[in-house]
This record gives sequence, C-alpha cells and structure tokens, in this order.
Amino acid sequence: MENIIGILKYDPQSSFVFTHYLFWVFFGVVLLGNALLFNRSVLRNAFLFVASIFFYYKAGGYYFFLLLFSTIVDYCIGLGIGSSKKQRVRKFLLVLSLVVNLSVLAYFKYAYFFAELLFQLFGLKVNVVNYFSLITNAFFKTGLATSHILLPVGISFFTFQTISYSVDVYRNRIKPVRNMLDFGFYVSFFPQLVAGPIVRAWEFIPQLHQKYVLSEKRFWWAVWLILGGLFKKMVISDHLSVNLVDRVFDAPMMYSGVELLMGAYAYTLQIYCDFSGYTDIAIGVALILGFKLPNNFNLPYVATSVTDFWRRWHISLSSWLRDYLYIPLGGNRHGTIRRGLNLMITMLLGGLWHGAGWLFVIWGALHGLALLIEKMMLGVFKKVNFKMPKFIAFLLTFHFIVFTWVVFRSPDMETLRLFLMRLTSAFLIYNPSELFHAYASVLFVIFLGYMLHWLPSELERLIKYNLIRANVVIKMIVVVVFSVIIYQFSLMDIKPFIYFRF
Repeated sequence: MENIIGILKYDPQSSFVFTHYLFWVFFGVVLLGNALLFNRSVLRNAFLFVASIFFYYKAGGYYFFLLLFSTIVDYCIGLGIGSSKKQRVRKFLLVLSLVVNLSVLAYFKYAYFFAELLFQLFGLKVNVVNYFSLITNAFFKTGLATSHILLPVGISFFTFQTISYSVDVYRNRIKPVRNMLDFGFYVSFFPQLVAGPIVRAWEFIPQLHQKYVLSEKRFWWAVWLILGGLFKKMVISDHLSVNLVDRVFDAPMMYSGVELLMGAYAYTLQIYCDFSGYTDIAIGVALILGFKLPNNFNLPYVATSVTDFWRRWHISLSSWLRDYLYIPLGGNRHGTIRRGLNLMITMLLGGLWHGAGWLFVIWGALHGLALLIEKMMLGVFKKVNFKMPKFIAFLLTFHFIVFTWVVFRSPDMETLRLFLMRLTSAFLIYNPSELFHAYASVLFVIFLGYMLHWLPSELERLIKYNLIRANVVIKMIVVVVFSVIIYQFSLMDIKPFIYFRF
C-alpha cells in the first residue's frame, strides 16, 4: 500500500515523462479506462480530464492549481464574451484574459529577468518572493521553498492555448464551450500539455464528442510515431547531449574549434530530435486515445530560407505568433517599414517566449533580422530576374540556423564569446583517424540523424506505408528490435526534454 501511495505522490526527483517507465504504466491505466468508457463520451472526457490533471500533478506538483486557475478564468471569460452583445464589454473581457494569463506567465517566468533589469537600469533592488509557495504552504502545510520561483512545466504552452481560445471566441471564430469539463480537458490534455504542440480550440474541441474510432492502420501509425519519437529522443538526442553537446557548451575553452563545430552541428540535431521526438510521441499517444493533434514539424533542416524554416519548425508556435501577434500588429498591411517593425517585434517576443534571458532575445532578433534581409533581397532578386540555386540557399539557411542554435544553447554571454572565439582561433586540423577514434559513436549518431532527416520524402512515405501494410509478425519484429535498441540507450542517464524549460 505504501508503495502505491509513493507512486501516486509527486516526486520532484522523478521525471514523469514519456521516457520514464511509470508514464507507460499510467498510459496503460488510461487506455483501460478509455476502453471501458469509449461509448460514453461525457464520462470518457471526464475520466481523461482527471487523468490529465493527475499527470500534471506528477510532472509539476502543486502547480497543477495554476492549470486549474487558468482553465476556470478563461472558461468564464469565454462564456462572458460569447453571451455579451456589447462590444465594449467583449473587449474588456478579452483584455482581462490577456492581463491575467500574461501576468501569471510573466511572474513565474520573467520575475528575475525584470528584477535584474530594474536593478541595472535604475539601481532598484526588488526581492522576488514565491507567493504561490507561501499560499500552498499555508493551505496544505507543505514545505515548499519561498525564496525561489520555479518555472511550472508547460506554463508557456497552456497559457498560449487559453489565450488563443479567448481571442477566437472574441473574433466569433468559435462559440464558447458550455461544458466546464470539456474545456478543462481541452486545456489539460496530457500528451501535449507540457511541451505542445499548441492546440487551437477549433481544432480539438469538435473531436470531444465524436465517435471513438481506432482502425488498425491508425493504431500502427501511432505505434511508429511513438517508437520513432522515443528513438529520436533516447538514441539520438540524449546520446549527443551526454557525449558531446553538454561538454563543449559547459567548457568551450577545453576543446578545439573542430570539436566545437561538431558540437554546434550535434546540438542542431539534438534539439530537433528532442523536440520533434516529444511531438511524435504526443501525437501517437493522442491518436490511440482517439484524438488528432496538429503536426508541429515538417523537415525544418531542408529549408531553403529562414521564412521556409519557420513554416517547418515549431509550426504551432510560429502560426500562433502569426495569427495572434503579427497580424493584429498590422502584419504587412501598412508598408515596408511597418511590416519590418511588426516582424521584428514578433520575433523578439518569440525569442523571449523561450526564456527570460538576453541570449533568447538575441536569438529572436537574429531571426527577425534574417527575415527582414530575406524580404529585401527577394525584392532585389525579382527586379534583376535572379533566382538563387536551391542547394546554395539550403546551405546558407542551414548554417545560419546552426549559428543561431549556438546562441540559443549557450548558458551565458561569456560562454558564447568563448565558444565563438575558440571556434575561430583554435581550429586545429585533426588526424581523421584520431578524431574518429575519439568520437566514433557521436559521429555515427550525427551521420545517422541527419541522413534520416534528409531522407527523400517519397522514400520515407514508402517505408512507412509498407510498414503499416506489413504482416503482423514483421511489425512485431520491428517493434521488438526498436524497443531493445531504445532500452539499451535508456540505461544511461535520461535527459529531460529541452522544451520542458519553456
């Protein structure tokens, strides 16, 4: 009994995520409940809502109250906007939603950033206190630390999700959700709760009361997504992180320029495999439960421009920023200068969304500047009737992205300076055999990861199509082989998903 209670309790030292065996035990229980209630959509949605809240409690502890708070606030505001016929009232309620949600996000994510900024600009020292911990300790007699604010997992994702709901109700794109459990389930659905994709209400809520259908093809497609996602995360991403990336970014002065360049390429692959791996697992898990989540990645490293990259990378965030920030700011409707300003604001805030630090702001600014330059050059190229060869455009885009990931990954400005300085001043030419001997497994994983990413899309579709249609014995052999490989790599330290920090 004590063991069961221990499993049910929140343990900050145990990551309740897709790479932990306890999650799959939890998912097995959820599947059983889903199977028993699949013909009763109201009860099934209520069960999945409770399961999702439990999942968030296991992942983030008492911060699940923030999730409930955000849910209740935007549920009530949505009803108010939908029932009011006065534009002034509707606008007030929308602003209220934005203020409440963004204030909570700013407090937990940017309190230290703003406090440091106030001190640097005005010499004003602000002591940051975790009032959430104070309240939780008072009500539940817990011993949470009050001198430090911890970032609740997934707060950036579910905050943007609830904001998009209020805005869409205000725009009359969707009708407000009347059932509190339905709305709570939409906000808290556990596969995508802590790292996306960011789901719009008009995409997800109509699915809540549809008939549950899980065909054989859909089931096996979900299985391949889950296995592929675990392979990306545990075999490629974590291996690169442990064996190269963390080392070179923690102490760049200890490595040569060649090793740092390898680290830059490795991190570019790591962050993609980590994040897209999570998304693949989330989509697969949701699909087995009967729900479709939007695609979040589309081969971003085949992009031939930065604009193209943002159509392929973190699609749910880039489209959110376009629809709820860039277009409301004016988009490209008010001339070139205004368009450039809107674009730069959007990318700066997109960078800041990732974290409270100047390097994230610089990362966003670099992307914004690149987008501006691209648009200017496109106009020039059209006038002179010039078209850049695709391969050259790909190489330029890819290496710009690699450079910006170095900025993104660096823990601080000094480390970034040392990394770039060492990259250019200590570029020693290694004996290829010595380099391969020292980094054989890393080089193999880098090669494997990029080759899988750059696999011709037609060939990739053919492989997936044949796997889905294959004999069940062949399918089981593939599942077992992949499971054994993934298990072997799971014996080393599992790294948390990168986007859990955002």
